[in-house]
Amino acid sequence: MPASRSDIIREGVQGRFESELAAALRRRLPSEAKLAGALRALCPLSTAIRNLASEAALVLMRRGAFDRELYCGMVRALAEASDKRAASLIKGALAAQDGGGLATLSAACFSRDPSLAVPLAKIAASRHPHVAFGAEVARMARGESTGMHLLALAPKIKESHRIALCVELFLPLTRGPVLPCQIGAPVAVLRDAERHLGRWLVLAEVATRASDPAPLNEARRKAANGPQSSRAAWSLVAWALEPGAPAPATRPTVELIARLSDRPSSDRDTTFLFRLAAAKAACARPMLETLCKASPLVDEVAVRAAMHLARDHGKIEMRKAIVELATKRDDLRGVVAAALWDLGESELACKAAQQAEGSRSVSAITWGTLVLAASAGKFNSPQVLAEPNFRRVQWGWVE
Repeated sequence: MPASRSDIIREGVQGRFESELAAALRRRLPSEAKLAGALRALCPLSTAIRNLASEAALVLMRRGAFDRELYCGMVRALAEASDKRAASLIKGALAAQDGGGLATLSAACFSRDPSLAVPLAKIAASRHPHVAFGAEVARMARGESTGMHLLALAPKIKESHRIALCVELFLPLTRGPVLPCQIGAPVAVLRDAERHLGRWLVLAEVATRASDPAPLNEARRKAANGPQSSRAAWSLVAWALEPGAPAPATRPTVELIARLSDRPSSDRDTTFLFRLAAAKAACARPMLETLCKASPLVDEVAVRAAMHLARDHGKIEMRKAIVELATKRDDLRGVVAAALWDLGESELACKAAQQAEGSRSVSAITWGTLVLAASAGKFNSPQVLAEPNFRRVQWGWVE
């Protein structure tokens, strides 16, 4: 299917995605997550990509492959983009035995199509507590329920399902529609059972966005009077729950940042560090500098750290280190292009982006396309190298 003249996707890039997608639909590949993340990042910007996403999601829905990264990413992306095809796709998945999984229920949170009301109400009566819980949350997000049923369901949800709800349903809602205030009580039940601080924070953010003061009060209390070993972490949690608050003096460490991620601690995810960096928090600088010690910069995390140091902390030499990397690493050329764009180096960024579009790496191609979209004025976010894009494009996390 050819791209329209106004589409950001060039013919060669679209052909590459079409071939990658066809291969992934024939046989599940190890690279599927990154392909799904790339398409998820590009869907809001491109009609051609939404067409590909719709076709792929429909194939996987008919196969009942609701656990595939491609299905999870595409159904969410189409719903968030308010694509008209999303409703029929979601409705078809909801008719499956498990309601199409949590990814389908997550996508339903972002759809206002009235045809989903009846199937969601039916799933909310499921004998599986986590499935019923997810459907009821979707009904709340759509304004169809006050969520009273959730209080009875929350204590019945076992640990593995609570983790899945946190990552697959509530994490997207930290950036999506604000739930009614009644979500506070059932989410508190889940939060009280949660031992992982990063997932606790996700649940707390959903409740805080719904005007529930309890999570912030609890975080402040534990930061002041909790066990000495955990006060630093709780001070950062309290800061995250209070937009606009000055960052604490707590100096983050690798272990502390990993604890504050919604990912398993073994992933060593740096999301919270770059949350601090985006807020220009001085306490983040030492760890950012540690990530940039090697020359040349070793990976995409180092490139991000260098970008923040150059832009927000006056370390001009980091700008040069990023520029030098553009010609040395094919796999990092896309991230470098995004970093240069966010640094205001538009000419260098576009040159690197054009080179990245010919890369062997799907991630590099995607970054290049995003930068060129930004240069054409078709990218709504002020930053290309923002956290949602980084998680999706670079890591293949399609929440």
